[in-house]
Amino acid sequence: MKERYLTQNIKDDLESKMVFVGGARQVGKTTLAKEILTISEPNSTYYNWDYAPDRKRIINNELPGEDGLIIFDEIHKYKKWKTTIKGIFDVHKNKYKIAITGSARMNIFRKGGDSLQGRYHYYTLHPFSVPEAELSKSDIEPFDDPIYSSRISTDSFNSLFKFGGFPEMFIKQNETGLRRWHNEKLERLFREDIRDVENIRDISSMKLLGDLLPSKAGSQLSINAIREDLQVSHKAVSDWLDIMERFYYHFRIYPFHSNTIRSLKKESKLYLTDWSELNEESIRFENLIACHLLKFVEYLVNAKGYKAELNYLRNVDKKEVDFLISVDKKPWFAVDAKLTETSISSQIKYFQKRLKIPFIYQVIKKQGVDVLKESVRVISADKFLTNFV
Repeated sequence: MKERYLTQNIKDDLESKMVFVGGARQVGKTTLAKEILTISEPNSTYYNWDYAPDRKRIINNELPGEDGLIIFDEIHKYKKWKTTIKGIFDVHKNKYKIAITGSARMNIFRKGGDSLQGRYHYYTLHPFSVPEAELSKSDIEPFDDPIYSSRISTDSFNSLFKFGGFPEMFIKQNETGLRRWHNEKLERLFREDIRDVENIRDISSMKLLGDLLPSKAGSQLSINAIREDLQVSHKAVSDWLDIMERFYYHFRIYPFHSNTIRSLKKESKLYLTDWSELNEESIRFENLIACHLLKFVEYLVNAKGYKAELNYLRNVDKKEVDFLISVDKKPWFAVDAKLTETSISSQIKYFQKRLKIPFIYQVIKKQGVDVLKESVRVISADKFLTNFV
């Protein structure tokens, strides 16, 4: 496997600012950090807050004497991390390049005091996708037709569908190891990540929420229904969902708003960062597509500076299309995920007409399909997904 899809972007940004990289545990952040070390200056230094000797050096503000790159891994677990990093950057920005990696979104720690705003670029590292597994990266720009490649990545797609995109499981492709990894993942998330930075009074009920969320993937999320299942308050469920999302266990997408459709306003749909947890084939497939599209949208935002968004389409009459990518609030392309269905639904036609969406794709798991029907491109996922990141 060659360098990760963000490596060069991060290396370029380090020339002028700090770079923060967040991402789910075991998504490859430490490997990425060490990869950047190997292609950077010879005097690069790596500090890991979870390693006691490094933790002592950070607290004592012991910095390398030589100029070079410094990478701080998991430093967000240090209560004074923001003040420490700000001080180092403001005093030594001409001496050191600084990268920070962590298992949570760094913006949850920007509370009070002087802001780091304007001093850094932020990236989220996502799991492997079809293009990354195939060692490719698309250069498509907003409002281009994303599908113009004849590359087919059936093997990569099948492996990702079965084992997920987290590097260890994708590379090993061992079913027993995957089951054990699933069993241990949530426990480690709560024990080693969330507890280090969050004050959770009812951690046992929050763990029950973690057990419940896979059954909610791909559907409208009702906090009231979850509250009733867990017998806790609406606020508790809402707070726990926010925390788990900040630690990249899941993500939510929201309805697209437009004056031309009577859309819903608040109901989100939930997806897991690791689709391999899901047993039902159709939900796993939709979740995999969601993860690929989110990775692409966040790359457009963080690496290229576009105001891109991932939403879904649903109106008050319950017409729905799974995904819409927009730039500057203008629809670019919509995607409906189906296992084998190739007939075009009236719902796709409704939104295509009302929103004037330039490109519509019905993406199916069945292989060997690529046909234009009623201005909708019906295409196999292994081909469709090759043109993202």
